Amino acid sequence: MDPLALTKLQGLMNLSRGIPEVSVGVIDGPLDLNHPTLHNSKIRTTKESGYFDCKKASSMSCMHGTFIAGMLVSERGPYTLGICPNCEIIIRPVFKEVLDGSNIYYPSVSTQDLARAIVEVVDSGAKIINLSLGLTGSSLIKFQELEEAYDYAFRKRVLVIAAAGNQGSIGHVSLIDHPWVIPVASCDANGNLDPTSNIGPSIAKRGLMAPGKDITSSQAGGTYMKLSGTSVAAPFITGTIALLYSIFYETTTPQDLVMAIRRDIRRRTLLPPLLNAERSIQVMEDLFSRRRDYVTTVT
Repeated sequence: MDPLALTKLQGLMNLSRGIPEVSVGVIDGPLDLNHPTLHNSKIRTTKESGYFDCKKASSMSCMHGTFIAGMLVSERGPYTLGICPNCEIIIRPVFKEVLDGSNIYYPSVSTQDLARAIVEVVDSGAKIINLSLGLTGSSLIKFQELEEAYDYAFRKRVLVIAAAGNQGSIGHVSLIDHPWVIPVASCDANGNLDPTSNIGPSIAKRGLMAPGKDITSSQAGGTYMKLSGTSVAAPFITGTIALLYSIFYETTTPQDLVMAIRRDIRRRTLLPPLLNAERSIQVMEDLFSRRRDYVTTVT
Protein backbone atom coordinates (compact mmCIF):
# COMPACT_ATOMS: atom_id res chain seq x y z
CA MET A 1 0.00 0.00 0.00
CA ASP A 2 1.13 3.55 -0.67
CA PRO A 3 2.68 5.00 2.54
CA LEU A 4 0.46 8.08 2.45
CA ALA A 5 -2.64 5.89 2.19
CA LEU A 6 -1.38 3.56 4.91
CA THR A 7 -0.89 6.43 7.35
CA LYS A 8 -3.93 8.40 6.10
CA LEU A 9 -1.58 11.34 5.62
CA GLN A 10 -2.71 12.53 2.19
CA GLY A 11 -5.76 14.36 3.54
CA LEU A 12 -3.65 16.32 6.00
CA MET A 13 -1.15 17.16 3.26
CA ASN A 14 -4.05 18.44 1.15
CA LEU A 15 -5.02 20.78 3.99
CA SER A 16 -1.58 22.26 4.53
CA ARG A 17 1.92 22.54 3.11
CA GLY A 18 3.23 23.79 6.44
CA ILE A 19 4.34 27.30 7.40
CA PRO A 20 7.87 28.76 7.77
CA GLU A 21 7.23 29.55 11.43
CA VAL A 22 7.31 25.81 12.15
CA SER A 23 11.04 25.14 12.05
CA VAL A 24 12.08 21.50 12.02
CA GLY A 25 15.54 20.68 13.30
CA VAL A 26 17.11 17.90 11.24
CA ILE A 27 20.17 16.48 12.99
CA ASP A 28 21.59 14.34 10.24
CA GLY A 29 24.06 14.58 7.37
CA PRO A 30 24.74 17.58 5.12
CA LEU A 31 22.60 18.25 2.05
CA ASP A 32 23.06 18.37 -1.68
CA LEU A 33 21.74 21.91 -2.06
CA ASN A 34 21.82 21.58 -5.84
CA HIS A 35 19.18 18.86 -5.85
CA PRO A 36 16.27 20.19 -7.95
CA THR A 37 13.64 19.13 -5.40
CA LEU A 38 15.24 21.34 -2.73
CA HIS A 39 15.71 24.54 -4.77
CA ASN A 40 12.70 26.26 -3.20
CA SER A 41 13.08 24.80 0.28
CA LYS A 42 13.65 27.01 3.31
CA ILE A 43 16.90 25.66 4.77
CA ARG A 44 19.41 27.08 7.23
CA THR A 45 21.83 25.81 9.83
CA THR A 46 22.91 26.75 13.34
CA LYS A 47 25.42 29.55 13.77
CA GLU A 48 27.75 27.12 15.53
CA SER A 49 27.74 24.70 12.61
CA GLY A 50 28.27 27.22 9.85
CA TYR A 51 27.81 24.76 6.97
CA PHE A 52 25.28 22.25 5.73
CA ASP A 53 26.19 21.63 2.10
CA CYS A 54 27.78 18.37 0.99
CA LYS A 55 31.48 18.24 0.29
CA LYS A 56 31.12 14.88 -1.44
CA ALA A 57 27.74 13.91 -2.88
CA SER A 58 28.63 10.22 -2.96
CA SER A 59 29.19 10.00 0.81
CA MET A 60 26.60 8.13 2.85
CA SER A 61 26.28 11.14 5.15
CA CYS A 62 25.31 13.38 2.23
CA MET A 63 22.94 10.83 0.74
CA HIS A 64 21.21 10.26 4.08
CA GLY A 65 20.85 13.95 4.92
CA THR A 66 19.53 14.77 1.45
CA PHE A 67 17.08 11.86 1.61
CA ILE A 68 15.60 12.86 4.98
CA ALA A 69 15.36 16.53 4.00
CA GLY A 70 13.62 15.48 0.80
CA MET A 71 11.00 13.55 2.73
CA LEU A 72 10.18 16.65 4.73
CA VAL A 73 10.60 19.76 2.57
CA SER A 74 11.16 18.79 -1.06
CA GLU A 75 8.73 19.78 -3.77
CA ARG A 76 5.92 17.23 -3.81
CA GLY A 77 6.17 14.94 -6.79
CA PRO A 78 6.16 11.35 -8.02
CA TYR A 79 9.50 10.54 -6.36
CA THR A 80 9.48 12.78 -3.29
CA LEU A 81 6.95 13.09 -0.50
CA GLY A 82 7.53 16.68 0.58
CA ILE A 83 5.34 16.19 3.63
CA CYS A 84 5.69 19.80 4.84
CA PRO A 85 7.43 21.71 2.01
CA ASN A 86 6.66 25.19 3.32
CA CYS A 87 8.16 24.50 6.74
CA GLU A 88 11.69 25.64 7.45
CA ILE A 89 14.34 23.08 8.31
CA ILE A 90 17.41 23.76 10.43
CA ILE A 91 20.12 21.35 9.33
CA ARG A 92 22.77 20.40 11.86
CA PRO A 93 25.24 17.95 10.25
CA VAL A 94 26.68 15.46 12.75
CA PHE A 95 27.40 12.25 10.88
CA LYS A 96 30.68 10.48 10.73
CA GLU A 97 30.84 7.24 8.77
CA VAL A 98 31.76 4.14 10.76
CA LEU A 99 31.68 0.45 9.93
CA ASP A 100 28.99 -1.77 11.37
CA GLY A 101 29.37 -5.52 11.77
CA SER A 102 28.40 -6.24 8.16
CA ASN A 103 31.08 -3.97 6.68
CA ILE A 104 28.50 -1.45 5.52
CA TYR A 105 28.98 2.21 6.26
CA TYR A 106 26.13 3.81 8.15
CA PRO A 107 25.68 7.29 9.62
CA SER A 108 26.11 7.49 13.39
CA VAL A 109 26.97 10.07 16.02
CA SER A 110 28.54 10.14 19.47
CA THR A 111 26.35 11.05 22.43
CA GLN A 112 28.44 14.16 23.11
CA ASP A 113 28.06 15.44 19.55
CA LEU A 114 24.35 14.65 19.51
CA ALA A 115 23.73 16.39 22.84
CA ARG A 116 25.56 19.49 21.60
CA ALA A 117 23.60 19.46 18.35
CA ILE A 118 20.25 19.19 20.13
CA VAL A 119 21.00 22.25 22.26
CA GLU A 120 22.19 24.22 19.22
CA VAL A 121 19.09 23.37 17.21
CA VAL A 122 16.80 24.26 20.10
CA ASP A 123 18.59 27.60 20.54
CA SER A 124 18.26 28.21 16.79
CA GLY A 125 14.47 28.19 17.05
CA ALA A 126 13.40 24.66 16.16
CA LYS A 127 9.89 23.65 17.19
CA ILE A 128 10.44 19.97 16.37
CA ILE A 129 13.61 17.86 16.07
CA ASN A 130 13.98 14.82 13.82
CA LEU A 131 16.61 12.23 14.80
CA SER A 132 17.00 9.70 12.00
CA LEU A 133 20.23 8.32 13.38
CA GLY A 134 21.98 5.88 15.67
CA LEU A 135 24.53 6.25 18.44
CA THR A 136 28.10 5.05 18.30
CA GLY A 137 29.01 2.65 21.09
CA SER A 138 26.54 0.91 23.38
CA SER A 139 22.89 1.84 22.94
CA LEU A 140 21.99 0.45 26.37
CA ILE A 141 23.90 2.90 28.57
CA LYS A 142 22.21 6.08 29.77
CA PHE A 143 24.37 9.10 28.98
CA GLN A 144 24.07 12.14 31.23
CA GLU A 145 24.85 14.68 28.51
CA LEU A 146 22.13 13.27 26.26
CA GLU A 147 19.60 13.20 29.11
CA GLU A 148 20.42 16.83 29.87
CA ALA A 149 19.97 17.81 26.22
CA TYR A 150 16.57 16.12 26.15
CA ASP A 151 15.67 17.86 29.41
CA TYR A 152 16.60 21.16 27.76
CA ALA A 153 14.37 20.41 24.77
CA PHE A 154 11.55 19.58 27.19
CA ARG A 155 11.96 22.84 29.10
CA LYS A 156 11.88 24.75 25.81
CA ARG A 157 8.89 22.66 24.64
CA VAL A 158 10.68 21.42 21.52
CA LEU A 159 9.33 18.04 20.45
CA VAL A 160 11.84 15.28 19.69
CA ILE A 161 11.10 12.41 17.29
CA ALA A 162 13.70 9.65 17.11
CA ALA A 163 14.20 6.50 15.06
CA ALA A 164 14.01 3.37 17.21
CA GLY A 165 16.92 1.64 15.47
CA ASN A 166 17.31 -1.30 13.13
CA GLN A 167 18.94 -4.05 15.19
CA GLY A 168 15.75 -6.10 15.55
CA SER A 169 16.17 -6.08 19.31
CA ILE A 170 13.73 -5.95 22.21
CA GLY A 171 14.68 -3.78 25.17
CA HIS A 172 15.86 -0.35 26.22
CA VAL A 173 17.70 2.02 23.87
CA SER A 174 19.26 5.14 25.37
CA LEU A 175 18.45 7.29 22.33
CA ILE A 176 14.70 6.90 22.87
CA ASP A 177 14.30 6.20 26.60
CA HIS A 178 13.74 9.80 27.66
CA PRO A 179 10.02 10.45 28.36
CA TRP A 180 9.97 13.55 26.11
CA VAL A 181 11.12 11.59 23.05
CA ILE A 182 8.61 10.05 20.62
CA PRO A 183 10.23 6.82 19.35
CA VAL A 184 9.38 5.55 15.87
CA ALA A 185 9.39 1.91 14.78
CA SER A 186 9.13 0.94 11.12
CA CYS A 187 6.55 -1.18 9.33
CA ASP A 188 6.14 -2.67 5.87
CA ALA A 189 3.65 -1.63 3.19
CA ASN A 190 0.91 -3.63 4.92
CA GLY A 191 1.40 -2.03 8.32
CA ASN A 192 3.22 -5.01 9.84
CA LEU A 193 6.21 -4.38 12.08
CA ASP A 194 9.51 -4.62 10.22
CA PRO A 195 11.48 -7.47 11.87
CA THR A 196 14.63 -5.31 11.83
CA SER A 197 12.95 -2.56 13.86
CA ASN A 198 13.77 -2.31 17.54
CA ILE A 199 10.90 -2.47 20.00
CA GLY A 200 10.75 -2.20 23.76
CA PRO A 201 9.05 -0.52 26.73
CA SER A 202 9.70 3.05 25.56
CA ILE A 203 8.35 2.36 22.09
CA ALA A 204 5.37 0.46 23.45
CA LYS A 205 4.45 3.21 25.90
CA ARG A 206 5.19 6.38 23.92
CA GLY A 207 6.04 5.38 20.37
CA LEU A 208 4.41 5.07 17.00
CA MET A 209 4.93 3.00 13.90
CA ALA A 210 5.31 4.40 10.38
CA PRO A 211 6.28 3.08 6.94
CA GLY A 212 9.95 2.27 6.63
CA LYS A 213 10.21 -0.12 3.70
CA ASP A 214 11.48 1.00 0.29
CA ILE A 215 10.61 4.67 0.73
CA THR A 216 11.63 6.91 -2.18
CA SER A 217 13.16 10.35 -1.75
CA SER A 218 15.88 12.69 -3.01
CA GLN A 219 19.36 11.28 -3.62
CA ALA A 220 22.46 13.45 -3.55
CA GLY A 221 23.61 14.04 -7.10
CA GLY A 222 20.21 15.07 -8.43
CA THR A 223 18.50 11.68 -8.64
CA TYR A 224 16.29 9.56 -6.38
CA MET A 225 16.74 6.44 -4.28
CA LYS A 226 14.92 4.02 -1.99
CA LEU A 227 15.87 3.47 1.65
CA SER A 228 14.41 1.34 4.42
CA GLY A 229 14.52 1.40 8.21
CA THR A 230 13.40 3.43 11.18
CA SER A 231 15.39 6.43 9.91
CA VAL A 232 12.93 6.84 7.05
CA ALA A 233 9.94 6.05 9.27
CA ALA A 234 10.66 8.91 11.67
CA PRO A 235 10.04 11.76 9.17
CA PHE A 236 6.45 10.55 8.67
CA ILE A 237 5.82 11.36 12.33
CA THR A 238 7.88 14.55 12.26
CA GLY A 239 6.14 15.79 9.13
CA THR A 240 2.68 15.00 10.47
CA ILE A 241 3.37 16.94 13.66
CA ALA A 242 4.76 19.84 11.61
CA LEU A 243 1.55 20.02 9.56
CA LEU A 244 -0.65 19.86 12.67
CA TYR A 245 1.48 22.56 14.26
CA SER A 246 1.10 24.69 11.12
CA ILE A 247 -2.69 24.37 10.98
CA PHE A 248 -3.18 25.14 14.68
CA TYR A 249 -0.12 27.36 15.11
CA GLU A 250 -1.79 30.23 16.98
CA THR A 251 -3.66 28.09 19.48
CA THR A 252 -1.88 24.79 20.04
CA THR A 253 0.77 23.58 22.48
CA PRO A 254 3.34 20.80 22.14
CA GLN A 255 1.36 18.77 24.65
CA ASP A 256 -1.72 19.03 22.41
CA LEU A 257 0.31 17.73 19.48
CA VAL A 258 1.69 14.81 21.47
CA MET A 259 -1.79 13.86 22.60
CA ALA A 260 -3.14 14.07 19.05
CA ILE A 261 -0.37 12.07 17.42
CA ARG A 262 -0.39 9.34 20.09
CA ARG A 263 -4.18 9.47 20.48
CA ASP A 264 -3.83 8.57 24.19
CA ILE A 265 -4.96 5.01 23.57
CA ARG A 266 -4.43 2.31 26.15
CA ARG A 267 -1.57 0.08 25.12
CA ARG A 268 -1.33 -3.56 26.08
CA THR A 269 1.46 -4.89 23.84
CA LEU A 270 5.01 -4.01 22.81
CA LEU A 271 3.72 -3.18 19.32
CA PRO A 272 3.17 0.58 18.92
CA PRO A 273 0.16 1.86 16.98
CA LEU A 274 0.47 2.84 13.33
CA LEU A 275 0.41 6.56 12.52
CA ASN A 276 -3.11 7.71 11.66
CA ALA A 277 -2.87 11.34 10.54
CA GLU A 278 -6.60 11.54 9.82
CA ARG A 279 -7.39 10.57 13.39
CA SER A 280 -4.77 13.01 14.72
CA ILE A 281 -6.34 16.02 13.05
CA GLN A 282 -9.76 14.89 14.28
CA VAL A 283 -8.39 14.82 17.84
CA MET A 284 -7.06 18.36 17.39
CA GLU A 285 -10.35 19.63 16.01
CA ASP A 286 -12.32 17.99 18.83
CA LEU A 287 -9.93 19.45 21.40
CA PHE A 288 -10.33 23.01 20.17
CA SER A 289 -14.08 22.59 19.76
CA ARG A 290 -14.33 21.66 23.44
CA ARG A 291 -12.16 24.62 24.40
CA ARG A 292 -14.34 27.02 22.41
CA ASP A 293 -17.45 25.59 24.03
CA TYR A 294 -15.86 26.00 27.47
CA VAL A 295 -14.92 29.63 26.81
CA THR A 296 -18.44 30.36 25.54
CA THR A 297 -19.95 28.75 28.64
CA VAL A 298 -17.84 30.59 31.22
CA THR A 299 -18.23 33.96 29.51
